[in-house]
Amino acid sequence: MIITEQKQFEKILKSLEGAEKIIVFGCSRCATSCGTGGEKEVAAIVKKLEKAGKEVLASKVLEAPCDDRLNRIDFKEVGSGVFKTADAVLVLSCGAGVQTIADISELPVIPALDSLFLGRTKRIGKFYEMCVMCGDCVLEKTGGICPVARCSKRLLNGPCGGSHDGKCEVNPNQDCAWYMIYKKLEKQGKLDKMETRQPPKDYSKVIRPRKVETR
Repeated sequence: MIITEQKQFEKILKSLEGAEKIIVFGCSRCATSCGTGGEKEVAAIVKKLEKAGKEVLASKVLEAPCDDRLNRIDFKEVGSGVFKTADAVLVLSCGAGVQTIADISELPVIPALDSLFLGRTKRIGKFYEMCVMCGDCVLEKTGGICPVARCSKRLLNGPCGGSHDGKCEVNPNQDCAWYMIYKKLEKQGKLDKMETRQPPKDYSKVIRPRKVETR
């Protein structure tokens, strides 16, 4: 899941300077799960905008702001007349959703959230970074624990000399990723994987912008 947090309202208002008539969109998926862009959050920001003197012409939690196909359906429900009248669109979703809407809308599209990382939801309000989408996965070699995302130094071969009692030298409150990898492989009886040196990452796979076209 893409983890997001809401920007300070003052920053959102500054981004909306000169725009008086606003459309507000949320996201029913990641942002809803994060508690940053669901029905409750959209309603709250609409109320704040109206209190600040803005006119909210329409608000809707989109099925998936990052999906062109679903956006077209949701946009029809909002109505083309609303888009012709509005000055800007405020989007409570990750950057992918904001940019997808910006690509199919002629209006200025303003992000209300900051995208933080791709992570695991332990429970509501508890999110942990698990993957940096490097395009060259090594999880089969590291016991299902990503050293690129979970090691502060992003070491492909570890542990480093600074870890102590299973904790990271960069942050003593954080578990050393390579200690966790060792313990997991030990439990699986696959410690021999630690003896294989991993080659440098193939960073050609993360040259941006990336795309996948299978059809």
